[in-house]
Amino acid sequence: MTVVKLDHALIKHKLTNIRKSSTSTKDFYQNVNEIAGLMAYEISKDFPVRQIEITTPICKSMQPELACEVVIVPILRAGLGMVDGIRNLIPTAKVGFIGLYRDEETLEPHKYFCKLPETIHNGITLVVDPMLATGGSAISAIQMLKEEGATDIRFACLVAAPEGVEALSNAHPDVKIYLASEDEKLNENGYIVPGLGDCGDRLFGTK
Repeated sequence: MTVVKLDHALIKHKLTNIRKSSTSTKDFYQNVNEIAGLMAYEISKDFPVRQIEITTPICKSMQPELACEVVIVPILRAGLGMVDGIRNLIPTAKVGFIGLYRDEETLEPHKYFCKLPETIHNGITLVVDPMLATGGSAISAIQMLKEEGATDIRFACLVAAPEGVEALSNAHPDVKIYLASEDEKLNENGYIVPGLGDCGDRLFGTK
């Protein structure tokens, strides 16, 4: 199990912005995307590269380029808020989609949609969801990806509860988890404390 907590001043600052209940939908969406981009910069630092020959204005030269396909898989719907920030940094990335909803009584996830690019089999798959609460949705989504042939899977979220981190680590010890913040706990309703509230509602103005 590997859990990476990204200790970056700009990430912390922008995370404070989205925690505020007074933050508008526009600013919330913008800050989530910006945090995702900053996280992607850190997550991608160990992506494999290969040497290719290019021609600069001065001469021919061997230089590095990414040697892997990158697939971003947001867990709908809140995960959509992180996609643009990552694609701004890695514009060649493909995007797959997994739709899960949580039963409000049991808190168990249920699948309603799955659409993935073919490169899921041989690339790095970055699963994104702003919140890791009970861990149920992330565990289910990653299991689906493994069944579809994904082998190098990484999970990124903005805020996580300790309960969710533990559950995901136990279920998928081979998946590296990247966090902007590990929060205090889950409350009796399964929400992260202090958290962000309902991230999907705040991203898309549906609260």
